Amino acid sequence: MNRSLALVFAVVTVALLCGVSFSISYSPLLAVLFGVAAFLFMGYGFALSARMRRQRK
Repeated sequence: MNRSLALVFAVVTVALLCGVSFSISYSPLLAVLFGVAAFLFMGYGFALSARMRRQRK
């Protein structure tokens, strides 16, 4: 994975985790939704990275 794509994934994941921390005080359901979204986005980033690494070899 190139650096710019990794940076995009890192920034979006941090934003989602910040959304979790901000939404804890407002709505637990919203915090869970942000947490699930962050977990899925991180998983997608790892899967994409592995897929791109396999294609290079």
